[in-house]
Amino acid sequence: MATFTPQFLDEIRARIPVSSVVGKRVKLIRRGREYIGLSPFSNEKSPSFTVSDEKGFYHCFSTQEHGDIFTFLMKTQNLSFPEAVERLAEEAGVEMPRQTREEVQEAARVTLLQQAADAGCGVFEEALRGPEGRRALAYLRESRGLTEETIKRFRLGYAPQGNAVKSKLTARGVKEDLLLETRLVSPGKDGRESFDFFRDRVMFPIMDARGRPVAFGGRVMGEGEPKYLNSPDTPLFHKGQMLYGLSLAREKASADREIIVAEGYMDVIALAQAGFTNAVAPLGTALTETQIALLWRFAPEPILCFDGDKAGRAAALRAADRALPVLKPGFSLRFAIMAGGKDPDEICRRQGPEAMAEVLAGALPLSEVVWNQLLAEHPTDTPERRAGFEAHAMAKAGQIEDETVRSQYRQMFKNKLYELFRPERPAAPGRTGQGKAFRGSKAGSKFPRGASFPQVFPRPAAVSEDARSQTARALRERILLATALNHPEIIERVEERLGALMFSDARLDSLRQSALLHLAQTQELDFATLRAQLASQGFAQELANLLDSDIYVHAGFAKPLVAAAQALAGWDHTYALIQRTDLEADLKRAEQDLAENPSEQTFAALKALREQTGPAEDDDQDPGHP
Repeated sequence: MATFTPQFLDEIRARIPVSSVVGKRVKLIRRGREYIGLSPFSNEKSPSFTVSDEKGFYHCFSTQEHGDIFTFLMKTQNLSFPEAVERLAEEAGVEMPRQTREEVQEAARVTLLQQAADAGCGVFEEALRGPEGRRALAYLRESRGLTEETIKRFRLGYAPQGNAVKSKLTARGVKEDLLLETRLVSPGKDGRESFDFFRDRVMFPIMDARGRPVAFGGRVMGEGEPKYLNSPDTPLFHKGQMLYGLSLAREKASADREIIVAEGYMDVIALAQAGFTNAVAPLGTALTETQIALLWRFAPEPILCFDGDKAGRAAALRAADRALPVLKPGFSLRFAIMAGGKDPDEICRRQGPEAMAEVLAGALPLSEVVWNQLLAEHPTDTPERRAGFEAHAMAKAGQIEDETVRSQYRQMFKNKLYELFRPERPAAPGRTGQGKAFRGSKAGSKFPRGASFPQVFPRPAAVSEDARSQTARALRERILLATALNHPEIIERVEERLGALMFSDARLDSLRQSALLHLAQTQELDFATLRAQLASQGFAQELANLLDSDIYVHAGFAKPLVAAAQALAGWDHTYALIQRTDLEADLKRAEQDLAENPSEQTFAALKALREQTGPAEDDDQDPGHP
């Protein structure tokens, strides 16, 4: 059995307050220097459970249970003492003591590797400040807007050309085999000498839980592939088990019980500089189950912040699929998808922290993301297809291993299916508009018992004929989609921009996503085939509303027989009008922010937006209008 010195245990106790451990299981209320709450060891109604960080223990007056952070985990999570110590040591960033001779030798080897990685990080930092790093430093300061404090906080650097790392570190006594094992240096092929793994790149050191460099990511500053080059797995580094920026984010994440997951290094750094110091990122791979479990140690519902482009949406869906099987009561994910193809770096730099906070506040729960994707992928226009849709929804819920969460998802899907497909009661005499839907069925039933099936099956969330032109934005969204559907030949030119938009009408937005999916998967897809495929997915009525409507009065270029060049010019113009409207709204908000909170940051955000808006365009001049 493992033994631990008092000094080792005291180090863990000093790093982790009792209230932070107990607070994950018990709702605590501060009373002077202590906390009180309901005992986790009894079913009491009046709080008799106290926690003292100053004294380092908890005490339950109703059961006389008493102990520290280790005994609390042992009693509430059924852990052995070594298991509790190991778990808390990892949370505290304290290295576990080694027992066997082999473990001691391995620990010594790991220490040498960590020292080599730290030395390599130092070389990169030195190079960034030297003559060879001027371009890299200018890139970080001017192109990416990073402050000196941020550059130092994340220990950013520069990998010079040639073999600077190898030559400098070997000259300092670091053995070449250590450099090879940390992959700071790559082995030469066919008997050639080893050489630096990173060359002429801005360097992002990857830290372990204790803030020690264990690996690196390098980014080119101009053209070149790969754009990012990352360290491979080594004895120090396993990319599927670590998160970039965690050592710097853990304090705020633990305090706020909230953690943000961005896509890349620069997103994390920009978020931190904007005040969101609880941001992390996976390391060049899709989010793994191990990383999800790591995130849950800090927050029950981490916010996954993805770019609004095609790749970002795909990453969000992969994360949702990966998370479903491992969901557990009280733990899930939220998704913040940024419109306009923007990323956190861009939003923080150009629009400011307030705009980023709005994005995070609008994060969708995992359940909504899964449901929306089911709607986008499966047609529902016939009884058989509706049955198939229901089967897919239940199968999706069946992927969840936890019985309680699985049951809740199935009930949620049944409720949504009922709302989606329920028939509607005719309007009462003397009243206009749609009557109220039947609600007399048992919860979870697909249709109410005894309800008559209407002659025309109501389409889900259909677009009202009267509401088509309520706003200029909604009309322009319809024009963009109609033009793309009538002219699939322009899709390569508009795909990314159309994919980055999020339509105000949910059903029309589902049609947009399904159309983009078909166009991406099929070469030379013509208009007739595309319309037939979308109609088979349950979008027949939406297509009729969209393509057989009066939008051609506003946008003649959207008509099917118009030349592709004219259609593309009209599409580009309409998209620019939407972008300009969004920018003007952002500008108005930035002007209000500056008035309420005058500072260099709010002024810089306003100035950047003013530069983007440029001269006004004439909204009435649509290219290609007959």
